[in-house]
Amino acid sequence: MSALAAHYTPEHQMFRETCRRFFEKEVTPFHMKWEEQGIVPRELWRKAGEQGLLGMTMPEAYGGAGADFLYSAILIEEQGRALASGPAFSLHNDIVVPYLLHYGSEEQKKKWIPKACGGELVTAIAMTEPGTGSDLASIATTAVRDGDQYILNGSKTFITNGINADLVIVAARTSADRHAGLTLLVVERGMAGFERGRNLEKVGMHSQDTAELFFNEVRVPVANRLGDEGKGFNYLTANLAQERLSIAVTGVATCVVCYLVAGLLLRMPGARRVL
Repeated sequence: MSALAAHYTPEHQMFRETCRRFFEKEVTPFHMKWEEQGIVPRELWRKAGEQGLLGMTMPEAYGGAGADFLYSAILIEEQGRALASGPAFSLHNDIVVPYLLHYGSEEQKKKWIPKACGGELVTAIAMTEPGTGSDLASIATTAVRDGDQYILNGSKTFITNGINADLVIVAARTSADRHAGLTLLVVERGMAGFERGRNLEKVGMHSQDTAELFFNEVRVPVANRLGDEGKGFNYLTANLAQERLSIAVTGVATCVVCYLVAGLLLRMPGARRVL
């Protein structure tokens, strides 16, 4: 199925079988129901963690497997094969948790990454705002330093895992400088003033919870800052490459499945007359 097949080892193929069994047993029988409900149950994340499908590329010291990116590609491919758009495992594995590894302090890594690998903690990243899309420099959400805390105010929208997330990396403005004024803060479930809005209705991917998030005078400890103040823009752009790679693998995997399904349909009696 994959153009990367020549690079897969027997260990990669064993992992593929694990992924395939997981989706066949834990996802496919229930996915249509989740599409109707607009969300994947939290329990699925714990089951994925138990099977080693979360945080595979994280170091073993933090609960991962120390695996290469091909493991992420395999998981994406098998999810595409299952036509399961609901579980946002790739966002968690390939986008959010790497921020914790690359920019987190040792204390932060030990606190959050093992739980993310086990599925106890679901992650999200909040960049997009009602008035700001791909232009990160225009982010308006603010974080004002007050002693050993930041006071966070603003809103975000179209946030994947927005309802299920226990930990949200929020891009906020700590100064007026368009590029050197952004800082990443980790907002945790239960912080006063952190509220979730609607689980947004979408054209597709209905079971993938995509939400509005609101921050009203949220006091975020400085200890929850990810990396240095004012370096958020650099961190975000540096990590976009792997994000785009994951999206590309997802697109190719989905196209392959569509091609195979179309081939099967064309073999059905009368199919060519209909198509």
